[in-house]
Amino acid sequence: MYVDGVNGAELFLLGRVLMKIGEDALPEPPGGEGRYAGSARLVLIVAGDIAAHPDSAVGEIAARTGLPQSQVSTAVARLKEAGSVLAVPDPADRRRVLVRPAAEASERVAEVRATRIEGALAAALGSDDPQRLREVTEALEVLARTLMPASRT
Repeated sequence: MYVDGVNGAELFLLGRVLMKIGEDALPEPPGGEGRYAGSARLVLIVAGDIAAHPDSAVGEIAARTGLPQSQVSTAVARLKEAGSVLAVPDPADRRRVLVRPAAEASERVAEVRATRIEGALAAALGSDDPQRLREVTEALEVLARTLMPASRT
């Protein structure tokens, strides 16, 4: 543990390392790498925003996430194809489309949720020591329970 604690820059960099480990742990989407422009990171950011703000237009999602509208549209297309979200006409303006989570988890969502992180974590740690993997996994579980918005509901 750091004597002075973790500063903002270290926390930011740790977040980037954790995102990379998470991306490495995700199963390959159907059709393989390069089928769609954009990374799993973008799709997960968009999926998280849709879950937190159902019935949003692509432009609204782009504004909240800070992603370009083209990347949000690509992510929504991937999520629709996977059966994770639905696009429905806006009752107030039939020309506009609203995006919402699908009522039931798709096979792809189930696959992603069932993914284990041990392999990607061992690669990042440069060790497959079971005790070390268990300690780091438990620390990550505490952080997830404590800090992730979905765990508060």
